[in-house]
Amino acid sequence: MAEGKGALDNRAASPGCYNHRVPVIAMFYGLIVRMYAFDTQKHQAPHVHVQYGEQHVVIGIPDGNVLDGDLRANKLKLVRAWIEIHQEELMADWQLAVEGQRVFAIDPLR
Repeated sequence: MAEGKGALDNRAASPGCYNHRVPVIAMFYGLIVRMYAFDTQKHQAPHVHVQYGEQHVVIGIPDGNVLDGDLRANKLKLVRAWIEIHQEELMADWQLAVEGQRVFAIDPLR
């Protein structure tokens, strides 16, 4: 099922590593949103990793709480709106990710 259109390769990378080998599930307004495989040790709750320039933040799903890092307030507001809109898709991707399966791209905030 995860092999279909939109599936992203979940190559191994450590959760602190921000690089092209980790699936980008969305990009919008300069924000890059990633979800790591097997990423439950440091933050057990479902979450995404967001990069904006040199800023990195870990944001919980579905509540939008900042678990780690820092992000400009206006960009954080955009990410939280996106999480609210795509809660079900994010939770489905989270389940795939913790099982080490490929995650799917999610529509960006428009």
